[in-house]
Amino acid sequence: MRKRKDPMVTDPYPEFRLRLPNGGPLARGRQTDEMGTNGSRRFVVGPGQPVRAEAVPSFPKRVASAHRLREQLVAEGRIKRTTTWPDCLETADTITFNSSSEAAAVLTGSSANGWTSWKTEDGRPLGDFMPDASWGPNRAWLVRGSNVTGVDLVQRLWLPEGRVTLAASRLRQGVGTGISKERVRTLVQEDYGSTATYSQKQDLVEELHAFLSRMKPGDTLCTISGGRLYLGEITGEVEQTESEDHRANLRRPVTWQEQGYAYDELPEELQQKLSVQHDVVELTTVQAVLDGLGLTDEELADEAEALERDPGAEVPAIAARRELELPEPTDELAAELLVHRTDWLREVRDLLWDERQLVLYGPPGTGKTYLALKLAEFLGGGPEQVKLVQFHPSYAYEDFLEGFRPREDPETREVAFRLTAGPLRELADLASREGNRHVPHFLIIDEINRANLAKVFGELYFLLEYRNKSVRLPYSGDDFALPPNLFVIGTMNTADRSIALVDAAMRRRFAFVELSPRTEPTSGLLGRWLDSKGLDPEPTELLSALNARIEDPDFRIGPSYLMKKGVHRDGGLERTWRTKILPLLEEHHYGEGVDIEKRYGLDALRRSLPRRPAPEPLA
Repeated sequence: MRKRKDPMVTDPYPEFRLRLPNGGPLARGRQTDEMGTNGSRRFVVGPGQPVRAEAVPSFPKRVASAHRLREQLVAEGRIKRTTTWPDCLETADTITFNSSSEAAAVLTGSSANGWTSWKTEDGRPLGDFMPDASWGPNRAWLVRGSNVTGVDLVQRLWLPEGRVTLAASRLRQGVGTGISKERVRTLVQEDYGSTATYSQKQDLVEELHAFLSRMKPGDTLCTISGGRLYLGEITGEVEQTESEDHRANLRRPVTWQEQGYAYDELPEELQQKLSVQHDVVELTTVQAVLDGLGLTDEELADEAEALERDPGAEVPAIAARRELELPEPTDELAAELLVHRTDWLREVRDLLWDERQLVLYGPPGTGKTYLALKLAEFLGGGPEQVKLVQFHPSYAYEDFLEGFRPREDPETREVAFRLTAGPLRELADLASREGNRHVPHFLIIDEINRANLAKVFGELYFLLEYRNKSVRLPYSGDDFALPPNLFVIGTMNTADRSIALVDAAMRRRFAFVELSPRTEPTSGLLGRWLDSKGLDPEPTELLSALNARIEDPDFRIGPSYLMKKGVHRDGGLERTWRTKILPLLEEHHYGEGVDIEKRYGLDALRRSLPRRPAPEPLA
């Protein structure tokens, strides 16, 4: 709720106070209605006011203009040494600043939001006294201006004059800050009429409402020009002007950082947000990433200490850049999975790190799903970061990402179609939460080739290849990107004839790792398992003899059929062979007239094995 000016105050603005960092003294100043060079209201600080002696390390980078002004005032003797304030400087005469934020920055030697830093004696911030001020947590925004009717406003107007503008050529005059979205919607409908399509009007409503009512002084502002990202801070209210060329009808004052950041070198998470195709985009979810641009961890930590932040709390900008890691597979993991070499697991881990999408493929029974789950749980730190979904011929995009599904209302018991997130959207939302971004999350897609992949994945095909981009989802209308910490592992049964549905686009986006009975780690898996359990090694010999008789490598039988307790009870091997293995081979040879029992039956295979020596008689 906004507070209004106290009617008992005769001066338009009362005296405001600013506490210097680290428990420093109070400086005093006054707000004016005189506009500065970029549209901010000027702020006056009288003589004898304390000034912090040392600026924070990031001050020259974050607020270069305020840093230069501070240096100039010191050089001119207008800020001087003092005996009044221990370990401080003081103002020597009356200084008029371009804005309250500039005044706070010069006095504290750090980036500061003047609308919240300057307060009355009873603790009310300066923003409470400004017309139509809107309050809440600070946000971050992207406003595009590099191609407005063919002109780069960023270089031509925004950076030189300290502004940001938004074209609103047909919007009536007198529209003020704090206007509701519904009122903006009405004005856009009335003022733009047939000159804009329905979709264009929807975008206009969102952009105008954000610029007029959601943005506020102290918010971070970004723009892109010439392949570089520029950062600034909004320092004043919105102003509506008339422009002959219709390029700058709404404007706000901004203090821009002079240094730009190469777009291609920005963190992937930030590039995803910047790729959203709108003129005004909220970037609050990556605020911490923006705060850390251009600064080292040491500079951020020094700044936090200098500004008297909680020493026990992690600096958000440092936490946001915490490296995503996939742990190195260990010998203990290899022993648990009965993999012959830890190096093989490390190679799979490296493929996941490089590609972020991987498919384990091979004949049935080679342990693809089991290995995918166990490896994902190890790399992600537990089962909570792993979700499994199984594809089938009727699986659709709406099942996988999002779509309208019938849902019962728990109160009315009525069934209606509601927008429902699928497993990929659910896991992506979990992985992108603040605090989770450095934790690997895994989506296991079992039998990935059994669905119509082009239909299921839709625009996700694009995101799998271009992880630094985002797309607009057709159902929710949200701008969606795959988090950098989301990994996908698919399993593919090569004996399933639906493998032909896996097109070149799919193969290009995934790394493929074979699990075959003819090669390690699968070829020796059964023997290692039997040895670990102290069981008879005969099933290993029988499986090897069986696969030697199967000509097509995609139809050879994996060892997992024989790695179950029931197989090794009385009659278990015969039951498993008759009910699990032989039916697979009957399907493979359907219509060929092959005598399956004669060729692949246990008796036939045992007769082909070298005679095993009889056991030694007991003494």
